Amino acid sequence: MRRIYMDHSATTCVDPSVLQKMLPFFSEKYGNPNSVHAWGREVRTAIDEARASVARLLNAEPREILFTGGGSEADNLAIKGVAESLSGKGRHVITSAIEHHAVLDTVKWLGKAGFDVTVLPVDSEGRVRVEDFRAAIRPDTILATVMYANNEVGTVQPIRELGEICREKGILFHTDAVQAAGHLPLDVRDLPVDLLTMAAHKMYGPKGVGALYVRKGVRIAPLVHGGGQEFGLRSGTENTAGIVGFGAAAELAARRIANGEIDKERRLRDRLIDGVLSRIEDVLLTGHRTERLPFHASFCIRYIEGEAMLLRLDFAGIGASSGSACTSGSLEPSYVLLAMGLDHATAHGSLRLTLGKDTTEEDIDTILETLPPIVGNLRAMSPFKKNA
Repeated sequence: MRRIYMDHSATTCVDPSVLQKMLPFFSEKYGNPNSVHAWGREVRTAIDEARASVARLLNAEPREILFTGGGSEADNLAIKGVAESLSGKGRHVITSAIEHHAVLDTVKWLGKAGFDVTVLPVDSEGRVRVEDFRAAIRPDTILATVMYANNEVGTVQPIRELGEICREKGILFHTDAVQAAGHLPLDVRDLPVDLLTMAAHKMYGPKGVGALYVRKGVRIAPLVHGGGQEFGLRSGTENTAGIVGFGAAAELAARRIANGEIDKERRLRDRLIDGVLSRIEDVLLTGHRTERLPFHASFCIRYIEGEAMLLRLDFAGIGASSGSACTSGSLEPSYVLLAMGLDHATAHGSLRLTLGKDTTEEDIDTILETLPPIVGNLRAMSPFKKNA
């Protein structure tokens, strides 16, 4: 049986070219990059090259890239770092209701620490309303954090408009771009953001390494103290192999974007979306139809449970998800879908199918042949099925 992986929003494979660049740093090139001898200098050079590669992906300066232990840590560093650095200026933070838990739980922690947090609602397509955002700003607002694109429904936020408002009001703006980085062109010289989060494992790099872009001149406080690595903002001996892998993954992403491979993913995505909507009744596309990640398709299929659907798909050799991978063990419906106005019963039927660079038309055809009978069978057994 041919297996089809359609859960690239959760994680991607490490590309063979990325792995090849990483391998020497597990054994042959093992020096501490903070040592002055030849072994250390060799590794320091590799880290510097990787930092430059990640910076080029964003059109940033290498000095503006901080490596972390993942996207969640980068979100924490951005939000807590700004809050501590600017607490004397103000203690109000703005975010949205559909952020990743790495953001939502962090701002919740700030709330317990004496900060005031405004959580903005979203519309039925999962977008923050620009007018709501502007209205939420107060004289004591120091930071706004809104994700670039949502992991569950794929919706891309109006980041430019939100960032321009922050620039106008003198407020720092952070965006969690973990889902977008490496899949959409991002130019921080043009985009009005001050801090931006990335993760290597979402773009065919290794897990356990992320990065935070911090615009030159922005001051943040460190979370981890010690040896003063990463320009004094993230102490600890660097994860050299992971960082080298991130650099290689960034180079791969830049080539894919330049070569138009993202357009191929978008065409396959639209074929999948159109096929599901035309072949299965009572299906709702979740997220914005066009302003969405190029590899992302998400639905709510009424009258069935998403978990049962995932198990049937898995048995058929298709790997998918029902919402976020970070909370997929929960029996509660997605907080993202509820924030978009869906009822509990509909939200329980969520299905996320996210394509990768190796997804083919044959894969899409197989999914469109496999999914409808699974849905039909589950609906036939469902106590919630629509009455004839």
